[in-house]
Amino acid sequence: MAKSKFSTDVATRAWQRMLSGRRLDLLDPSPLDIEVADIAHGLARVARWNGQTHGPHIFSVAQHTLLVEAVLREQLPRVDRTVRLAALLHDAPEYVIGDMISPFKAVIGGAYKVVEHRLLAAIHIRFGLPPVLAAEVTKQIKSADMGAAYLEATRLAGFKEAEAKRLFGKDPGLPQAAEEDFLTPWSAGKAEKRFLARFETVSTL
Repeated sequence: MAKSKFSTDVATRAWQRMLSGRRLDLLDPSPLDIEVADIAHGLARVARWNGQTHGPHIFSVAQHTLLVEAVLREQLPRVDRTVRLAALLHDAPEYVIGDMISPFKAVIGGAYKVVEHRLLAAIHIRFGLPPVLAAEVTKQIKSADMGAAYLEATRLAGFKEAEAKRLFGKDPGLPQAAEEDFLTPWSAGKAEKRFLARFETVSTL
């Protein structure tokens, strides 16, 4: 029996059309098909913690990346702008593949990581970063990411401090005003606008 057009399309389609009009190949992504507006729009609509957070809005990946960059600046006040930009983009592939919680990533295994790494390399190239970051830079961003996760876990996701400390490390000590701002879930529109504004600022430092 001949395959239907639908089944053929499903088997061969490995791309996503973006609102910018770009068509991004997920298996072989081109930097030329990546636009920051698409990233901001997508990340602002992807929920961290599978949506299991307090507040009238989701806590979006866009807001998370801004929190990570703020924690990074608190930990390393003199850090280079390229590291700040890399921190802001560290979860950018999730505008295409979504935010999968770590326990599920462990179940799925390597295929998810292969796609994620290819997308991140293309995103880095598009915005003037090396395809693969230096180990020290990766370590710095990971430290800020874990600090942000601690704050999100204890302020928004219902974790006790002892459990969060065991899983994510210590409280990064973000100033109170910054903590209140970045840990109050924003609307998707606000998260998108603030991501774009911070991207513009960091890109032109």
